[in-house]
Amino acid sequence: MTEIRLRDYQNADAEDLNRLAVSAFEQFRDHYGDWPAMLAGLSKTSALSVGGEVIIAELQGKLAGAVAYFRPDSRKAAFFDQRWPIIRMLVVDPAFRVKGVGRALSDECIARASRDGSPIIALHTSPIMSVALPMYLRMGFAKAYDAPPIFGAAYAVYTKAL
Repeated sequence: MTEIRLRDYQNADAEDLNRLAVSAFEQFRDHYGDWPAMLAGLSKTSALSVGGEVIIAELQGKLAGAVAYFRPDSRKAAFFDQRWPIIRMLVVDPAFRVKGVGRALSDECIARASRDGSPIIALHTSPIMSVALPMYLRMGFAKAYDAPPIFGAAYAVYTKAL
């Protein structure tokens, strides 16, 4: 099995990251009431690097996935406790799914939350994420409360004690 290489985002990754985010969410297009608006947001995924730490996963020398980690007390959506570190926008290239990329990126966010001394980490996801949600549950995340829907798709906040 080829090793997954994790590294910090660089500005040169922006175009590839934005394209990857669109590709990763394409399968969910029919679940969002306003796919063009969702697509516009996904096309700017690299902007998460302004407030968060974007982590890139490479497999076979290619960008295979990415995630944004926001530290405790960093600015985040109002429905999160602002003291919590959070995982945002975990995306995996469809060509690299089921190879442990999502798990490796999630584990790295958990390691960074521990580095930052946090007793908890949070994320928000949707039941439409039929691979990601079960993975998070296996990792020990539990539903904390419902979050506002995104373009009609239900979302909830999940937390994990560290």
